[in-house]
Amino acid sequence: MASNRTARINEEIMKCLAEILREVKDPRLSGVMLSILRCVTTTDLRWCKVFLSAMGDYDPKELKRGLKSVSGFLRRELAHRLTLRYTPELVFVLDDSIAYGAHISQLINQLDIRPAEDEPEDEGNEDEDII
Repeated sequence: MASNRTARINEEIMKCLAEILREVKDPRLSGVMLSILRCVTTTDLRWCKVFLSAMGDYDPKELKRGLKSVSGFLRRELAHRLTLRYTPELVFVLDDSIAYGAHISQLINQLDIRPAEDEPEDEGNEDEDII
């Protein structure tokens, strides 16, 4: 039962953080498109690990510093929007799997693979030999 509740809370945290991140005016976060991939909250709701994907030109260290500096604002806004006894402390983890997948896809598209030439078909029909 607690896992269902935690899963619902994780989804609500994701929705609220997505809305709140649009309001952030930090210059370290401007020009970067952030997507929340998933949230993992502890069962006591004290900590929430937020997995983010970032697209655009950014310095990962600078982005982490920016997220850490706005975490208080995000937590306060999250407390206003969610009715929980404890608002979890937010820990941000950059997940570059989407960017890595896009890079691999680009490499595959750059390969010069030509389709194999069609094999010549036999002149005779095999069905004719069967009586």
